[in-house]
Amino acid sequence: MEKTICAISTPLGRGAISIVRMSGKQSLEIASKVFAAKKLDFDSITPRLLYLGKFAFDDGTKETCLMVFFKAPFTYTGEDIVEFQVHGGTILTQKILSSLLANGASMAEPGEFTKRAFENGKVSLDEAESIIGEINAESESELKATLNLADGHLKQKIKQLQSELTESIAKIEATLDYPEEDFEQAAKDEIFDYIKKVDHEVDTFIKDSQNAKYITKGINIAIVGSPNVGKSSLLNALIGEDRAIVTDIEGTTRDVLNESIFYNGIKLNFIDTAGIRTSEDKVEKIGIEKSKSAINAADVILFVLDGSRAMSKEDKQIKELLSSAKNVITIVNKEDEKRLLEKQENEISISALKNKNVETLKDKIYSLVIDEQIDYNKTIIINERHIQVLNDCKNILKEISLAKNESMDIIAMLIKNLWNCLGKITGESENEQIIDLIFSKFCLGK
Repeated sequence: MEKTICAISTPLGRGAISIVRMSGKQSLEIASKVFAAKKLDFDSITPRLLYLGKFAFDDGTKETCLMVFFKAPFTYTGEDIVEFQVHGGTILTQKILSSLLANGASMAEPGEFTKRAFENGKVSLDEAESIIGEINAESESELKATLNLADGHLKQKIKQLQSELTESIAKIEATLDYPEEDFEQAAKDEIFDYIKKVDHEVDTFIKDSQNAKYITKGINIAIVGSPNVGKSSLLNALIGEDRAIVTDIEGTTRDVLNESIFYNGIKLNFIDTAGIRTSEDKVEKIGIEKSKSAINAADVILFVLDGSRAMSKEDKQIKELLSSAKNVITIVNKEDEKRLLEKQENEISISALKNKNVETLKDKIYSLVIDEQIDYNKTIIINERHIQVLNDCKNILKEISLAKNESMDIIAMLIKNLWNCLGKITGESENEQIIDLIFSKFCLGK
């Protein structure tokens, strides 16, 4: 008999309610050993009804709590589930868990509840992974994309593609079974029409998911420039609060400072760097090297200049350093002062002190990286594993396109490889090792 698992399903700590969950055939039997309520007969218990009663501990103490029973197969895991809703608190919740373990339940592994849901056909592998995405989402854009996947849109499209590939394999088998019939070329033409359709769908998936990195991790923006041009003031203006130290003393910022905001649902990660110049100060030199590393890792670079002074030797050196970099926006700061700096190509003139044109700058950053407004009604794949699988499928499709003159059995083998590769997304053809790795990323109790 498969073990009955249990775990705490809510974060530990003080709170109004904590939930302890069990799943498995013995869930109700174990619950009957520790819980009692008026008019509750475990032999005729009503599923999905909350029972108010007492949870009895071995030491004679009791906790007033709620219990609910969910009957298989109409449950999250596809098995019988019992949940106890108790008063929030670390010690009490742990005591409930310990009591269930002492009465026959086993401690659940991370993600084991959802793994059982997958094994019992309640969710596909991509839907299970989207649950991880919902839990870990840090931005509105990431949550929107994840919720779309959780609805099963991706699974439906993958299954449709696999269905068409199955038809192609069936046509190939027919030509192999009846070689005397002269319809191999006609079958090939039809099969490669299917393959073109699959190729187009995979291309669409990849294209629609080109912003996946920015949806999940945000846009990294390095603020660079020589000392005292207003980099820290610009950071404070962009995030709307005073986080960076602002003084008239050069070299105040000696390390990178990271702050984030959300814009159009995308996380903007700003990195305020140390002013780049020649320095003999050991600490400042370390900060300058970190600034150069931040430039290399950035998606967008804000090159800040002081509009109230002519370009200095250090400004020119930084401009040369950035000459081969992509997505550089030249910021001319201190618009509120008399301008002495010559006009710069594609500049944005701002006043960090008076918050002028700061919103324009945010929009410029967003549009520079995100090619067009993200359509969350589309199936946007943000899971790195899924994207890698699609790239693998693309490579197989290239192999198939080069095999037009090969025998039908070789084409069939390649199409089966493609079918299996697509199935890695939904779990149709995935191996146990990969499945275990995916579910290990879940938290306990999920």
